[in-house]
Amino acid sequence: MTTETSTYTARPIPPGALAELRVADDAGRVPSPLTDDEGGAPLRCCLRHSRVGERITLVSYAPLRRWAAETGARPGPYDEQGPVFIHADECPGPEGDGLAFTNAHRVLRRYSADGHILGGELVEEGFGEREVQKAFDDPAVALVHVRAVEYGCFYYEIRRP
Repeated sequence: MTTETSTYTARPIPPGALAELRVADDAGRVPSPLTDDEGGAPLRCCLRHSRVGERITLVSYAPLRRWAAETGARPGPYDEQGPVFIHADECPGPEGDGLAFTNAHRVLRRYSADGHILGGELVEEGFGEREVQKAFDDPAVALVHVRAVEYGCFYYEIRRP
């Protein structure tokens, strides 16, 4: 769902974090950029699929760890890192507001203010504000991660408006 009236907004990886990831990812590895010959990689920097010929890189990203550093949360064993595609070079970020990557089944994983998992829900292709609102109906939910079903990969985060 990508509408201008959306209450919830998909939050891409912030520019400062992207700059750091392009030097060394959250696992301490130096990225290996490549030219995308096929297109279609889900880019977490601009929340769209890559296009043929773009320079992209696959990095290890720890979204909960970075959120915890902002908020003082202590996720403990819930801190995890996983692979995400980003542009190898700076990009302008997302075009427009709203929810992104709703073209397949996803998992909405809920987290408390201390960074602990409160549960998750499988949502159907084309999910939107109703499903996100349901995740936030519990006042203990501070943050929602949208993740792939197949690999559990992080797509983006949603915070309360």
